[in-house]
Amino acid sequence: MNTTLSSPGFGLGLRPAHYQEIIDAPSGGHDIDWFEILSENYMVPGGKPLAMLDRIRWDYPMAMHGVSMSIGTPQGPSHDYLRELKKLMQRVQPLWVSDHLCWTGTHGTNMHDLFPLPYTEEAVATVVRNVKRVQDYLERPLLLENVSSYLSFESDTFQEWDFVAAVAEESDSLILLDVNNVYVSSVNHGFDPLVYLDALPRHRIQQIHLAGHSVQEGCIIDTHDREVSDPVWALYAEALRRFGPVATMIERDDNIPPLAELTAELRRARAFAEAA
Repeated sequence: MNTTLSSPGFGLGLRPAHYQEIIDAPSGGHDIDWFEILSENYMVPGGKPLAMLDRIRWDYPMAMHGVSMSIGTPQGPSHDYLRELKKLMQRVQPLWVSDHLCWTGTHGTNMHDLFPLPYTEEAVATVVRNVKRVQDYLERPLLLENVSSYLSFESDTFQEWDFVAAVAEESDSLILLDVNNVYVSSVNHGFDPLVYLDALPRHRIQQIHLAGHSVQEGCIIDTHDREVSDPVWALYAEALRRFGPVATMIERDDNIPPLAELTAELRRARAFAEAA
């Protein structure tokens, strides 16, 4: 079973449409170094997705990426959620475990969206407390991803990039840098994305996400339904210059194309990394 990487490497999100093609290829084929799974899709007692995961992880290392931890809520992640996450983690033996720097619901109700937090001292303290609890329970560092946003809070006392950095440093956690989300938010809020990158602690960046977005009147939306745009590729190149070689993944969650199309994008990411 392959659970290690000799270098940061380049990965894809594991999606059901590609299960069989991945299994049919020679071990380690497709120019893919590792896969990232959506944790909640496999936090189940059985079924085809879990069987496919067990088969594919014999050939490829896996990273686990969640969308329901809700690390920013005052009560923090539920014990039931963390118990099931740890069970999956023990089964998969992932490279790392990540989720989003946001909240997704409250009082036991998951609203299935990634809501941004107010950038305040109180929010930093809440997230840091929750992250320390999660890391103690999972017995490993947690990666937190910056989310895209479309509105801001009047109560904000931090810039987003300083908030992300403060959470990582004070909780001793790691950062999953979504370059597309930085670009989306920079357009929506009118800030310089390079200022964002410059503020992040280099030693905390563990993984990078690249994805596509949709342009709508008045803003752009992080939709993950198309190829990575040229401005995001340019920002990725700047991130590589600042942070060096970082494990990078292409995300596609809708309008899933053939695997060959995604691996072509992955080769483009490799070319940017080699150039940097």
